[in-house]
Amino acid sequence: MEGFVLERTPQAILQTVIMGIRGLMSFVEDHSNEFFTDLKLRDTKIIIDGYALFHRLCFNSNLELRYGGDYDSFADVVQKFFESLFACDICPYVVLDGGCDISDKKLTTLKDRAREKIQTAHSLSLGGGGYVCPLLIREVFIQVLIKLQVCFVQCFSEADRDIMTLANHWNCPVLSSDSDFCIFDLKTGFCPLSSFQWRNVNTVQGTQSYIPAKCFSLDAFCRHFSNMNKALLPLFAVLCGNDHINLPIMETFLSKARLPLGATNFKGRRHHRVMGLLNWLSHFANPMEALDNVLKYLPKKDRENVKELLCCSMKEYQQSQVKLQDFFQYGSYVCPDAMNLGLPEWVLAALAKGQLSPFISDALILRRTFLQTQVENMQRPNAHRISQPIRQIIYGLLLNASPPLGSMSCNASSPRPLAFSEVERINRNIKTSILDALELPKDHSDLSKLNELSLGKRQILLLETLKVKQIILEPIPTSLKLPIAISCYWLQHTDTKAKLHHVQALLLGMLMGPLYAIINSPGNVDPGPRQAQCLAAR
Repeated sequence: MEGFVLERTPQAILQTVIMGIRGLMSFVEDHSNEFFTDLKLRDTKIIIDGYALFHRLCFNSNLELRYGGDYDSFADVVQKFFESLFACDICPYVVLDGGCDISDKKLTTLKDRAREKIQTAHSLSLGGGGYVCPLLIREVFIQVLIKLQVCFVQCFSEADRDIMTLANHWNCPVLSSDSDFCIFDLKTGFCPLSSFQWRNVNTVQGTQSYIPAKCFSLDAFCRHFSNMNKALLPLFAVLCGNDHINLPIMETFLSKARLPLGATNFKGRRHHRVMGLLNWLSHFANPMEALDNVLKYLPKKDRENVKELLCCSMKEYQQSQVKLQDFFQYGSYVCPDAMNLGLPEWVLAALAKGQLSPFISDALILRRTFLQTQVENMQRPNAHRISQPIRQIIYGLLLNASPPLGSMSCNASSPRPLAFSEVERINRNIKTSILDALELPKDHSDLSKLNELSLGKRQILLLETLKVKQIILEPIPTSLKLPIAISCYWLQHTDTKAKLHHVQALLLGMLMGPLYAIINSPGNVDPGPRQAQCLAAR
C-alpha cells in the first residue's frame, strides 16, 4: 500500500528515536562478549534516562499505537518496571530531558526526526507498521512516577551530561538506550535497556532478588582498539556523526583518509565507518594531534571553522556544571544556563519538578516550539490546530520573560505583538508557521508574579481561554469541571460537526476512568524500604 514504511523492530526504531552516534550502539552490541560484562543488579542506586525508558516501554510492550494511546496499559507497564526495581532494592533516580539546547545546534536534526515521525505516523494511519509515541505518553509516565514516589527531575535542556555527572558523583550505573553513554567516562558503567531483563527477576538462595543486566566496559572497548586513549572518543563521536554535528565536509575527510578496518569482523556501511575511525584514531596520542591530522584532509579555507565546530561539539562529552544531587537532596539545584537567562525562580522550580513541560521552556527561550506528530489523517489539518487559540494565550503569558534567544522578537516601536514560531505538520511534511501571542490584561503581564495571582483570577483566565461560562459548570462535580470545560471548547472549535456518539464517548470516558481507578486501585502504593530511603534523600 502506498506510503507504507519498512517494518522495523522496536530496537531499530529506538536507535533512530534516541539520538546518539550513528551505528555505534548496534556495533558494540554485535561485539557484546568483548565489550560487556554480566551484572546481577541489586541493592544500588541507578540513574535512569527517562526519555529512553518511556520510549522503550511504549515500543516493547505490544501497546496499541494507532488510536490515540493505550495509556492504561502503558501505566501498568511502567508500574511493573519500577516494582521489579523495588523488589531488588534498586533505588531509581529518573532524569528527564527538558527543552531544546539553547544554542539550537540540533535544529536540523530535530526537523529531520520530525519528518521521519510523520512518515511513520502515516504508515500507522493506513494500517502499516511503525512506532510513534502517543502525545501524552510522557505525561502519563510522570504521573506514574509521582504515584509510585519515584525520585525524578526534569533538566533545563538535554540531560545526557547531567546524567553522567550525577552517576559519577554517586558511583552508580546509568540505564539508557543512548549510544552517547558509550563515550562518557562513567565510573560504574552504562547498562543498555536492550539487555536489562527487568521482566526476569531472579533470586539468590531464595532471598536476595536481582535483575540480570549487561554493563558496557569503556576500558575493554579502548583495549580492543590498541589501548586507545579514552580522551579520543569525543572526537570519534563527532567525526562519526552524532546529533550535535553533521558536517557534509567531513565526508571529504572520510573519503580521503583510507581508514583502516583492522581484523575484526564488521557488517554494513555504518560499522565500516565505526571500525575505520576507531582504528585510525588509535594511532594518535591525544585529541589535538588527531584533530590536526583530520584538518589536513580538508581545504585550507574550511579548516578553522571546522576545527571550531568540532572542538565545540567535543565539549558536550565533558562534565556538567549542574549538580542534580542537590535537587534530590534539597529540592532545587542551580543550572548556570538557566540562571543566565534571568527566568523567574518559580518557573525554574516548576520545570525541574516536571510541572511545566519542555514546550514552555522552548517557547520562553527560543520563541519556537515543535508540535508533536500523532497518528491521524494526514490529508487533514493536524490536530494541534484546534488548540491554537489556547497556545496564543500561553504565549501571551510568556511574553514578558527574559529576552528570547531566537530572532522572532519585534522592534519595540512595532505595533505587531511578539510572535512565536511553531514547527507543525502540513500534509506529510513540516512547516514553520508564525503565530502571534495574544495580549493579556496588565495583571498577567509580569511572568515573575504570575504564580501570585489569586485562585479566582486564574479560574477566570482559564474559563475565558476555553470560552466557557462559570454558570455552566456550577452543577458539575468538581472532578469533572475541567473535562467538561475542555469538551465545551472542543465542541465550539472543531471544524467538523460533532455527533451524538462523539459526546457519548467523551462522557463515558469521564465516568469510566474514575470507576476503573476505584476498582483497580483501592489504596495508595505502600513504599518499600528502598523506596522510602530514596524519598528520605530528596
